[in-house]
Amino acid sequence: MRKLKRFVATVLAAAVAGIALMSVTAFADAPYVTYTINGYGQIRQTQTAYLAHATITKFGEEALAAPSDIFIAPDGLIYVADSGNARIVVGNAEGELVKIVGTGTLINPRGVYVTDNGDIYVADRDASRIFIFDKSGALVREYGKPGSPLYGDELTFLPIKIVVNDAGIMFVVCESNTNGIVEISPTDGGTFLGYFGTNNASKDIMTIIYRAILTDAQRAKMVSNIPATPTNLTIDSKGLIYTVTRGNQNETLKRLNIAGTNMISNFDDTYADTPTAVVAGNHDNVYVADQQGYIFEYNNEGEMLFVFGGPDDGSQRVGLSTMVSGISIDTQDRIYVLDSDKAQIQIYQPTEFTNLLHEALYLYSKGRYTDAKEPLTEILKMNSMFDYANKAMGRCYFYEDNYEQALRYARLAKDYSGYSDAYWEIRNVWLKNNIMTAILVVVLIVVAIYVIKLLDKKKQILKKPKKALKKLKKNWFISNLCYAGHFMKNPADAAYGIAAEGRANWIVSTCLLVVFMVEFVISKYTCGFLMKDVMEGRYEILSDIGMILAVVVAVTACTYLVCTINEGEGTVKKIYTFFCYSLLPYIVFTPLVYILSHVLTSNEIFLTNMLNILTYGWIAVIAVIGLKEVNNFSVGQTVKVIFLTVFTALILALLIFIIYVLWAQVFEFVFAIIGEGVYRLGY
Repeated sequence: MRKLKRFVATVLAAAVAGIALMSVTAFADAPYVTYTINGYGQIRQTQTAYLAHATITKFGEEALAAPSDIFIAPDGLIYVADSGNARIVVGNAEGELVKIVGTGTLINPRGVYVTDNGDIYVADRDASRIFIFDKSGALVREYGKPGSPLYGDELTFLPIKIVVNDAGIMFVVCESNTNGIVEISPTDGGTFLGYFGTNNASKDIMTIIYRAILTDAQRAKMVSNIPATPTNLTIDSKGLIYTVTRGNQNETLKRLNIAGTNMISNFDDTYADTPTAVVAGNHDNVYVADQQGYIFEYNNEGEMLFVFGGPDDGSQRVGLSTMVSGISIDTQDRIYVLDSDKAQIQIYQPTEFTNLLHEALYLYSKGRYTDAKEPLTEILKMNSMFDYANKAMGRCYFYEDNYEQALRYARLAKDYSGYSDAYWEIRNVWLKNNIMTAILVVVLIVVAIYVIKLLDKKKQILKKPKKALKKLKKNWFISNLCYAGHFMKNPADAAYGIAAEGRANWIVSTCLLVVFMVEFVISKYTCGFLMKDVMEGRYEILSDIGMILAVVVAVTACTYLVCTINEGEGTVKKIYTFFCYSLLPYIVFTPLVYILSHVLTSNEIFLTNMLNILTYGWIAVIAVIGLKEVNNFSVGQTVKVIFLTVFTALILALLIFIIYVLWAQVFEFVFAIIGEGVYRLGY
């Protein structure tokens, strides 16, 4: 029945389209997948954010030719820079032609912008001019190359994109002008105000080194390290400028304030590879169109919300593009994407999920956090794993002083900053309520210790415990365990004991290794949220233990082989012992780091980082000293052996990898033969 209804609906739609000969074709399904980014910085599939709603192939009977820019005016009219036909085509969302502007005046219009009062600004590259038409299409003014020497006498004026703020100041992207966006005031026939939002030149460490050591003549032959020219720009309702620049790494998208300072940052590498257009949304959001057809949506902080669309593989399906050159948005949040290769406009309609998110973004940006919780709740009902909604919900609770809930949602969203802020407040409340109790407990402990020492001095109350402890230390296991502590404090003397006094011990060393592995696993999977770098609920304990054992075996074996070749005195037992003893700083300090990870905030986490640096530095120092003393090497021999050991370990790892790959192919071949035999016998 459902198939029959679908068939009838398809036939009717085709019949209506054939009779009406409309230039706008509407669709309902999405031939692409929508993605978002989770709290771990990973791209994940999510609900469809925008549906391919319609395609405009022409306005009335006027077809487009190599269009390069699009703008949706406040009244809903669509302005297209029809570069191939040297004109601006104006139509509506139904594909009806309203008017044509600039015929006979424009040469190669590459950018178009329309103000609230209907003035049409056109950036014409080949005419080297900016043309301004009124709402009727009549030419009002035009601006050529700025006459100011600050612009650059030898620089050409090739405008390709333009936006205008409420004061009438024009911001123009000029082709091949690496100085930044050209800012022009309409006063006095066009006053050059300077360059705005200049990109930074790339800072490659090797280039810096080369330029430091090469001569002037050699540096002159190097490729110039100049900043990239912005690709496109847009302006939002607050007058802030957004730019996109190809190959600008983490500053591909910029949100520039009045001083030209970038106000957003992105460290998740979620920017478009070849951005070609950008447009500000209606909810403190921004859209970036990739040349290949992908559409990225970000909030005003540069966090990616969605990415959808994609390149057309030849199937000619609506919603897929070949060469995107422009993007715009109307008041209903419908996205218009201009495809210069197909000479058509794709229209995307937001889904219910996206409308709820936009409502939450709007309410959140206005400080109406309680109201924003309602659409966020609906979003999380649709997708409880949508991390941005969890993050926004946590922030809403935070501003309502509900820190427990803020902490919960921040953890769900992997929002480390939000988690730290909420935990800071919770900890402050706890300290205010319990500070006197905590101080009293500390005082009681100090007094108790003092009293016990005083009584022991007068009445020897600790005589029996001390005797028992002394007897316990004579136990061979405890004695060797205490000697490991001596190795941590004085590695040179302790290493001599391992080398000459028979202090090498398989059992104690292995026990220390086991304790190390237990602490490593516990710390990795149950440490404080701000220090955890593994995904929640994902445990690879056996893999971790196997990796540790493989490293210990490989390092012990390689060290022994290299030391033997270099006439070292260390045996496998001695090398294994000092290596395990070297892990003692980790065993001692990790519990402290573990405790601190649960009580510190982001501003204080540097304390654990310092402890970790101290721990690993200590391990390295005593391991090197142990290697030297156990094998009776000089300093030079020790350094040589270390490098040879590292090289040998790398060679061993490579051999293991090659053997693994070969055996995997052998097993795959054998299983294929067995499968083929079973199939033949069954047949």
